[in-house]
Amino acid sequence: MNVTLHTTNNVLILTIQGSIDSKTAGDLQNQIMDSVADAKNIIMNLSAVEFLSSAGLRILLMVYRQLKARNGKIILVGVSEDIRDVMEMTGFINFFEIHQTLEQAYTQF
Repeated sequence: MNVTLHTTNNVLILTIQGSIDSKTAGDLQNQIMDSVADAKNIIMNLSAVEFLSSAGLRILLMVYRQLKARNGKIILVGVSEDIRDVMEMTGFINFFEIHQTLEQAYTQF
């Protein structure tokens, strides 16, 4: 798994590549939580994520809760059909706004 973080126009962009599962979720959490703590608006680019387990869903929920507590916003981009199906089955889809491209997501801030 690889994570890149950068900020554009006061929006933190998290780009994740690889699988988010029980083996990688701890590393992901360590890499992003400090940055998330300082952000109000986040776009999480999941277009290169092949697999998302319950451990990955937990990370998404943690980020969502932090932002909601600060009246912030998180948008997911590039969610695959398989991951979207898992999010729908678990009800997690209701917590997130999802767009296909970064450009579409930027217009929501």
